[in-house]
Amino acid sequence: MSGLRILVPVKRVIDYAVKPRVNKAQTAVETTGVKHSMNPFDELSIEEAVRLRERKVPVEDILAFSAGPTKSQDILRTAMAMGADRGLHVVEEKTELEPLSVAKVLKKVVEDENRNLVILGKQSIDDDANQTGQMLAGLLGWPQATQASKVEIEGDTCTVTREVDGGVETLRAKLPMIITTDLRLNEPRYASLPNIMKAKKKPLVKKTMEDYGIDLTKRLKHVKVTEPPPRQGGGKVEDVDGMISKLKELGAL
Repeated sequence: MSGLRILVPVKRVIDYAVKPRVNKAQTAVETTGVKHSMNPFDELSIEEAVRLRERKVPVEDILAFSAGPTKSQDILRTAMAMGADRGLHVVEEKTELEPLSVAKVLKKVVEDENRNLVILGKQSIDDDANQTGQMLAGLLGWPQATQASKVEIEGDTCTVTREVDGGVETLRAKLPMIITTDLRLNEPRYASLPNIMKAKKKPLVKKTMEDYGIDLTKRLKHVKVTEPPPRQGGGKVEDVDGMISKLKELGAL
């Protein structure tokens, strides 16, 4: 088998530790002045790509990719500090990209960069769409294994373990393929200061959507975004009979 040429898409999102707030127009989550970082599921993807190399799986190249505003370069540098060899940034300042648009540009990148493995987070924590990996597999006609909790590659065969209700499922397919990552896959490393400094010298190419000829026409419209209702306080009952009566009153039984 020739070496793995891995593409790892990463996305800049509101930091997972920040509590999102809906904007005044109730059209989206407020992002101005809010801390952003790499999507946690994408951190798992970068980590797994680097671990494949550390496990002596032949890896030729790890390419980190992001599409979005200029500040997305920060997470690409983080990805390179974690072990990616180079970065590719498709700059898009005006339009909020939908999963299908991202999948289409990823298809172009896969073809242009001759990738044979794409590892990406199963979803981003901002829109929770969980669609991009599946759409990309459909556009490329490649096999896919979603929500991976373990990845093993031997020769040109990839075995992926994924958790399902009541147990685990094991999938096996020939490369090239698409893998989306779940939280149980690994624990991402912290980028060390020396690696952060080295990442500044790694190549980072900037392109635009026009370079790929992608139609960014939006197909979805956010009608309204609201915060969940405040959680109501609990109540106390004297005994089991009281609990059953209360549950019946609430329609839970």
